[in-house]
Amino acid sequence: MSNLDDPRVLFAAERTLLAWNRTSLALSAFGFMIERSGVLIRVLRPDSVKTPELVTFIVGLAFILLGAFCAFYSALQYGAVLRTLTREEIPDGYRIRWGMSVNWLVAILASVLALALGFYAMP
Repeated sequence: MSNLDDPRVLFAAERTLLAWNRTSLALSAFGFMIERSGVLIRVLRPDSVKTPELVTFIVGLAFILLGAFCAFYSALQYGAVLRTLTREEIPDGYRIRWGMSVNWLVAILASVLALALGFYAMP
């Protein structure tokens, strides 16, 4: 419990949550780019072995899953911080769960992307 009775505590926690949200989005997008680069390699060099495509698939999927985990875990951490705040630290009418909902959605969508790639795009 912070006991500061200052809304800046909430806003600092929310900024941290949003920073993790950007990180999770970047990791997921980077993973998708890496995974798709295997297809580019195959198009540019059709006579090459499949090893680069398999490596880009695995590494890309790992980055997407890491992004999903970051979004999921940061939402959990934010929820833990919210439970420690007092009424004085939350401005009247301020919707404190909006950022956490967005992080849950990012985690779900990144997981769905990873599953879709795993089932349909496996080399």
